Amino acid sequence: MSDHTASGVDLRLDRAHSARIYDYFLGGKTNFLADRMAAGSVLGVFPAALVAARINREFMHRATRFLTEAGIRQFLDIGTGIPTSPNLHEIAQSVAPDARVVYTDNDPIVLAHAAALLQSTPEGRTAYVQADAHDPGGIMAAPPLLEALDLTRPVGLSLNALMHFVTDDGRGRAHAIVDTLKDAVPSGSTLAMTHATPDFAPEAMRGIIEIYADAGTELQFRSRTEFARFFDGWELLDPGITLSHQWRPDRPEDATHVTDAEAACYAAIARKP
Repeated sequence: MSDHTASGVDLRLDRAHSARIYDYFLGGKTNFLADRMAAGSVLGVFPAALVAARINREFMHRATRFLTEAGIRQFLDIGTGIPTSPNLHEIAQSVAPDARVVYTDNDPIVLAHAAALLQSTPEGRTAYVQADAHDPGGIMAAPPLLEALDLTRPVGLSLNALMHFVTDDGRGRAHAIVDTLKDAVPSGSTLAMTHATPDFAPEAMRGIIEIYADAGTELQFRSRTEFARFFDGWELLDPGITLSHQWRPDRPEDATHVTDAEAACYAAIARKP
């Protein structure tokens, strides 16, 4: 791949990028030397980064399957990242072939790989919206979203490992963004979310923030209390707020094979009354 897509977008392959770093942690192939060097620096301060990324992704799989089995047929995945199979629509449509999924990201790197996200079942539908999470109103008003989703019916919001890339600057921007999304969907909708936290390994998390800042990406990790605020006014589903690997594990032993400090990421699902 060259430094540009067919549309001429500069992908800056000479500089580490958060989406490609995460792709590396997940064992993907859409990463380059600068990304692998930054990933190595992260592993130097937080050796469990590979584990944390994997169990965060596994939460998305379990959450999507759980919600689809519970009757959710529409999903909005914001901050999609570089496609890594199985993607959200593959999980949902394996349970309910008529499931509809809209992916959004603001990153030209993700756009360059978006075709992998649009391979829907004949009964269902997938769509991609190039949009910024800082503009939730724009996301909800995007024509591809409105064509794919019926906003009078419940929507499963999916914000996995996203909101720690939104800093507050003392203005509470992250919570305001999520509140706007919550207000835009009807009763019965759900919010599935993960978020990195400094609660268990504060020094390592400070080191990660510095490494990403050097790559041009700001991070803000949040406490359990700050994470819980994202769900204000909605009903947390059992088992409530947990570490990512402890939320309804497929096997009991999966909840104990990783320490809290290694997971370093909260997870929860809530439903709108």
